[in-house]
Amino acid sequence: MSGDARKRMRRREVDVFNYYDDMGPGKGNCTWGAGILAHRGPCTPEELGKSVSQAEVDAEFSRKVAHAERIVRINVTTQRLNQAQFDALVSLTYNAGERGASGTFDLVDSGDFKGAADNISKMIKTTVKGKKVVARGLISRRKEEAAPFREAAEAQAQTARK
Repeated sequence: MSGDARKRMRRREVDVFNYYDDMGPGKGNCTWGAGILAHRGPCTPEELGKSVSQAEVDAEFSRKVAHAERIVRINVTTQRLNQAQFDALVSLTYNAGERGASGTFDLVDSGDFKGAADNISKMIKTTVKGKKVVARGLISRRKEEAAPFREAAEAQAQTARK
């Protein structure tokens, strides 16, 4: 992942030095640090009282980014990605996980950049107490992640028209 993309993602994933429920008290998933999923479902009262250090946040962020990079490299093998596309897929994978990003990997790998951009743009919901709800913070994130694939799809369309 490029240094610039890593900085942008780090600004988006605000450091929180304790465990918290990502959609508000008693809602969403138990999270900590730089948007690091502890587990699905709200935190326990014991977890809510647990603090973490800057060093723990930094180390886990770096570990998760490296893991997301490996996942992208393993899952996208037939298409050569430019840096913006690779960065976007790492960001998506960091946030949605391998399973959440797998449909996008398949579209990218088959060369369907428009389909990949559309798929990323749709990934704005999360489950809260068994119901799918729009997570407002994901709207701008997904727009940014979809952009490199929209640009590639537009370039493909222009080439096809010539």
